[in-house]
Amino acid sequence: MKEKRFVGFYNPSVILTYCGLVCAFISMYLSWNATGHDFRWPIFFLMLAGLCDMFDGTVARRIKRNEQEKKFGIQLDSLCDIVCFGVTPATIAYMIYDGASARWYGLLAGFVLTLCGLIRLAYFNVTEEERQEQTTARRDFYQGMPITASAIGVPVAYIAGKILAWICSTDLVLPVFFSSFMLFVAFLYIYNFPVRKPHKRGMIIMIACSLALFAGVLIV
Repeated sequence: MKEKRFVGFYNPSVILTYCGLVCAFISMYLSWNATGHDFRWPIFFLMLAGLCDMFDGTVARRIKRNEQEKKFGIQLDSLCDIVCFGVTPATIAYMIYDGASARWYGLLAGFVLTLCGLIRLAYFNVTEEERQEQTTARRDFYQGMPITASAIGVPVAYIAGKILAWICSTDLVLPVFFSSFMLFVAFLYIYNFPVRKPHKRGMIIMIACSLALFAGVLIV
């Protein structure tokens, strides 16, 4: 292996991956400083991280890379995913309790979500490397829910929790529902069922859904 001054590979194919990581850190920072149950902007930056992840593979495929750079991209994407869509939602799940006595439940939900996401990504890395040794065709189905689904699941849980809190007239409903929903999402990460991978039309639909969800987050 050629000796290098800095470890790693530095090319435009990883720019969006790094941008997603920046968005995740902004989301966590905003979560730590959120007041009350207003988590609109932490959720916005989490969804923005999801948008970066949606297109980083497309950008990478348009850039000429050697085998090492391709494998590096797979590993880097997974490592960023656990921060963006595991640790970041876990931070929101904990901070959304805003000092409530049941905050331990948010901590538990965040831990389980991160653990299941980590297991899923490690398994994906092993199976994807084996698959790419056998074929260059793109994957049509995921095994279980991809961890990036947090970018959709979090705003859905937030909107539904806000509505339930309004109906029940108690603020504690939101964090408890949010944490419970995150536990359900964690289960879907490791439960083996086919999920069709979105292509061009699917990506357009997901972008439209994301815009609608963020509008819902702002409204509630």
